[in-house]
Amino acid sequence: MMTPNQILLFNKPFRVMSQFTQLDGKSTLAEFIQEPEIYPAGRLDFDSEGLLLLTGNGRLQHHLTDPRHKQPKTYWVQIEGDISESGLQRLRQGVNLKDGTTLPAKAKRFAPPSDLWPRHPPIRQRANIPTCWIELIITEGRNRQVRRMTAAVGHPTLRLIRYAIGDWSLDSLLPGKRRIETVSDQLLKSALERKPKHKKNYQRSRAK
Repeated sequence: MMTPNQILLFNKPFRVMSQFTQLDGKSTLAEFIQEPEIYPAGRLDFDSEGLLLLTGNGRLQHHLTDPRHKQPKTYWVQIEGDISESGLQRLRQGVNLKDGTTLPAKAKRFAPPSDLWPRHPPIRQRANIPTCWIELIITEGRNRQVRRMTAAVGHPTLRLIRYAIGDWSLDSLLPGKRRIETVSDQLLKSALERKPKHKKNYQRSRAK
């Protein structure tokens, strides 16, 4: 069993729900994680891949998901088309979405690692339309935010991988695999000092 000062890092595969409860026959975390009494701190969309944090410490979970303590999140994004510097600059400055303008982000083109795992099934590529990869770092957590941001600048997202949350990263963690790390004393102290405004229900069946 994990201790209160530990956190589980999981590389969520494509088309896996960020919850333990079965829903419409879709794959869930229960197929990969058997540690008792741990819950996701945040979520990752069914059609996205990458880093998901889980903890059995309710105070830490609340701290990590509280908008006041949002950790910067790093995404590797494969997009349709060849994005220009002006397109990247729009992402950096903030993009107008239906729910308001996004906060400034960090955005740059990059070449993904040569040993990046393949996605199953692979993305659908259209003939004669190139794709490229960008690294996007945001500090918000709006619903499907990254996908909406790239679409707003004319480059639909084809593949989305969350590589890091704050100082935690996938590193060499493969899809479906996990590792346990120790939370820093400073972060743990901050989480324990601040009491949640509302009592949360931490049942595994409600984790999303």
